[in-house]
Amino acid sequence: MTMRPDSLVSPTLPAGALPGIVAVLGAGTMGQGIAQVAAQNGYRVRIYDAAASRTHEARTNIVAQLEKLVTKGKLTASARERAVECLTIATNLREACAGCNVVIEAAPEDMALKVALFREVLDVAPNALLGSNTSSLSLTELGAKVGAPERVIGLHFFNPPPVMELLEIVRGIATSDETLAHALDLAKHLGKTPIVVRDSPGFATSRLGVLLGAEAIRMLETGVASAADIDRGMELGYRHPMGPLKLTDLVGLDVRLAILEHLHKELGEQFRPPALLRTMVRAGKLGKKTGEGFYVWQDGVAHAK
Repeated sequence: MTMRPDSLVSPTLPAGALPGIVAVLGAGTMGQGIAQVAAQNGYRVRIYDAAASRTHEARTNIVAQLEKLVTKGKLTASARERAVECLTIATNLREACAGCNVVIEAAPEDMALKVALFREVLDVAPNALLGSNTSSLSLTELGAKVGAPERVIGLHFFNPPPVMELLEIVRGIATSDETLAHALDLAKHLGKTPIVVRDSPGFATSRLGVLLGAEAIRMLETGVASAADIDRGMELGYRHPMGPLKLTDLVGLDVRLAILEHLHKELGEQFRPPALLRTMVRAGKLGKKTGEGFYVWQDGVAHAK
């Protein structure tokens, strides 16, 4: 049976019902994608970023992405309008989180920053799940430093969130059964397939993904093959939908470097960042978001160097 585009909105709820309010803290690539997914699935979404201009830009980008889905026949105009109506810009953190069922931070991989965000919203949203989109930091440490370890859980979305089916749910040592059940229910309402992993450096996906990416960078560094051919080998030989170097460009070389540095400290030498990766980050070649990484990006399309 073919699913109609309208079924993207609140598939398990009665017509007109809203599953709750989600605050998304951070209006970068991941924050935008998470907000779009939540709005498409019937949640009222409040987007907040410390830089107000980024918040307005995020909403504009999300509306444009929804319009593209309509143009491609993947979303009806009425579903788009419902999603747009669900999107709200918040001017401050307390406004974003007041009365929320779920608070998801999509801030940079900085423990102190994430702790500060969650501490500020504890009393504003006393019953909300506190979800972190971290791809490598300890949820146990985050929960302990926030002072509400039972409410903190990892909600690791994948880029781009509107397309990628997986949601990696990471349970800290003190995360409650109720919080885990809430996270699993959220995954269902967002149309995601969850996996539940315990809090361990790199979890399940980042640990494997960055290791493959780092080795691909070392191969490029030593002249084993071109970036395009290394990627093509994994795409055609191992059926990966995207090669590790192009994926690194998509995620961001700075993000990958931060994860590798953390895992190198936690797990050992196999995660030492390649020198080429450090050099490219210092040069500002961060991948798709800057227009150049291992590929040159034009209008969202990667071109081999």
